Amino acid sequence: MLRYAVQRLLLAIPTLLGVAILAFFMLRVLPGDVVEVKLRGDGGSVSQETIEMERKRMGLDKPLASQFADWMVGLATLDLGKSMWTDRPVVEEIAIRLELSLQVAIMASIVAIIIAIPLGTLAALMRGTWVDYVVRVVTIAGLSIPSFWLGMLIMMGLLTVFNWLPPMTFTSLHVDPRANLTQLIWPAMAVGYRYSAVTARMVRSQLLEVLNEDYIRTARAKGVFEKLVITRHALRNALLPAITVLGLEFAFLIGGLVVTEQVFNLNGIGKLFVQSVSRNDFTLIQGMVMMISGFYIIVNLTVDMLYAVFDPRIRYR
Repeated sequence: MLRYAVQRLLLAIPTLLGVAILAFFMLRVLPGDVVEVKLRGDGGSVSQETIEMERKRMGLDKPLASQFADWMVGLATLDLGKSMWTDRPVVEEIAIRLELSLQVAIMASIVAIIIAIPLGTLAALMRGTWVDYVVRVVTIAGLSIPSFWLGMLIMMGLLTVFNWLPPMTFTSLHVDPRANLTQLIWPAMAVGYRYSAVTARMVRSQLLEVLNEDYIRTARAKGVFEKLVITRHALRNALLPAITVLGLEFAFLIGGLVVTEQVFNLNGIGKLFVQSVSRNDFTLIQGMVMMISGFYIIVNLTVDMLYAVFDPRIRYR
């Protein structure tokens, strides 16, 4: 398995290289100039000479090939350059917000797992009963309600019923765990419920399919307890597609919660993405694209490794 993991990591290098090339040159095709937006965005009167000097300081006067070569050299040394807007290192800009986005993604995934697996299993085992129909209604509601709208309902409910709102400033988990969880549990619940609906429906359909397999009938014929048949034989195999969905959703949550972050006043990666695009901050956008691409690669590899854990028939050699 170690050899397989190393091979997958080596194959990730050309993937990241392709992402870097696309991100760099496609951003240069877009209209707009970060220097113009930065110095003249508020209607300020700045001479063209000052504009050219700032462009030269940022290295934007160089040919595209030279700019790309400089960025690739920095990328190889894990130096993503400096933000064109704040003039701070891109790594620092991302690190400030990554803790928040990563914690929300982890908490939302945990909420999704806690809700999805029991509901999906219950609906499959009680197929056609009122329990199954209730679970279907719950999951359809989760698919239909946007997470940001559910977040707004949560905020309004807390304010109306308890006359209380979560704190609007982020506190790190290691500084004050109570204040941290008080703020982030609500967006995690809103987002987690949305993605638990997708996973629950997949667990239900896969479990119904697995329960009709020959090895399940054989286990029952041998007198294995029904609880062991479900947990040890059926559910483990039915979870494989759900693990794939949860992994991809986790990678998406790192930078895809733009509107939800606005509702809960969270200064995460999604909000930083919007700000960098509106400011034409190419260096910062490139850094975040590479970071999220790396997350997708790591998550996909982790999911593949988990396949072998849940299904002993799978071996990587």
